[in-house]
Amino acid sequence: MTTRTTDPGKTGRGTWPPARVLRDHNAGFFLAGVVVSGFGSSALGLAAGVWVKDLTGSDGLAALCLLALWAPTLAGPALGTVADRVRRKPLLIAANLLPAGLLPILFAVDSRGALWLLFAVLFLYGVAGVVQDAAESALVAAAVDPGLLGDFNGLRMTANEGMKLIAPLAGAGLYAAYGGPSVAALDAATFVLATGLYAALRVREAPPEPPAVNWRRRTAEGARHLWGHPELRPLVLAGGVTMLCAGVAGATLYAVVDNLGRSPAYAGVLYAVQGAGSVAVGILSGPALRRLGARRFGAAGIALFAVAVAVRAVPSDAVVWAAGAAVGLGLPTVLIAASTAVQRETPGPLLGRVSATANSLVFAPNVLGLAAGAALVEAVDLWLLLPAVGAVLLGTAAALARVRRPADRRTPSPA
Repeated sequence: MTTRTTDPGKTGRGTWPPARVLRDHNAGFFLAGVVVSGFGSSALGLAAGVWVKDLTGSDGLAALCLLALWAPTLAGPALGTVADRVRRKPLLIAANLLPAGLLPILFAVDSRGALWLLFAVLFLYGVAGVVQDAAESALVAAAVDPGLLGDFNGLRMTANEGMKLIAPLAGAGLYAAYGGPSVAALDAATFVLATGLYAALRVREAPPEPPAVNWRRRTAEGARHLWGHPELRPLVLAGGVTMLCAGVAGATLYAVVDNLGRSPAYAGVLYAVQGAGSVAVGILSGPALRRLGARRFGAAGIALFAVAVAVRAVPSDAVVWAAGAAVGLGLPTVLIAASTAVQRETPGPLLGRVSATANSLVFAPNVLGLAAGAALVEAVDLWLLLPAVGAVLLGTAAALARVRRPADRRTPSPA
């Protein structure tokens, strides 16, 4: 079992909820770690695609960088079981040290023939990310007041996505000046720094109880809890469809840039605009969850995302910038709603498995979307592809908003 330590008299019950989150020792170090590692990851995420685009000239191969990063989510339920079998703080630290050790391998990527090294490192990078997310979710649920989980997850989204305001531009500039290996070195350094921040967390963890069933049955327990829960299932399903569409739309990024007549590095500007939208929704998510409830909050964001995706086909910088900001506002809503509901509705000993299973159901479709998008972007005109994706998203938003169950209650207000 994991418990947290707090400073007596410093709970700040009468203060603004985000301020209460930021004043908490563990929450502060969590968010600092997210900022640091998110900066490096955002910089590398853009640079990897530009790197491949420069070496090959292929939009499809550039999109496969994201596919390599997301593919490990397919094994999320099994990887999440690890987070319920060991102490979660050491696991979180190890999951940051692994990519820090792998990234220097990218110094050897200097030709098209060496691209397999880049894709292999990105795949292992994704494996570490799945384990890290499961361990982090379980630790956060124990460290943060349940009534503030929506605020924390929103601030976490703000911290993570907010890096898109500066990190992609920094990564693109560093790549243009010194090449891809310099961005890999930067990312490795941020993981080392994040490891130190996570080491400062104040948590007391008892060793997990020995398992009573085998690995396969332990993995299945998480899926059964998630699928049998009337509040979690519709949120996770809507999140999965949303991320499927996000994958298809994301694979068109460099085609959208080409449609604007810009160079591949211009993608960094679009990432930054999207990050601005995500900063705003992260700050507002806690109050919005309490007012609207998880499903209506998620449905509203998906609808906004739908419109934004459709209009990205317009060859106008102003329109594409506005669409990017709307994507940043709309896409995270269902992710915040689903992750908060999982943390609130899942017993601690199951949380690693349930969180990783939910992440797989939400993010694994993104892998399929990226793969489909990488093929479709070469064969289908943006004027057809992006409005079609927007239509699917609008249907998803309508379906989630129509669901009516007693379990669809509002997130409790903090005392």
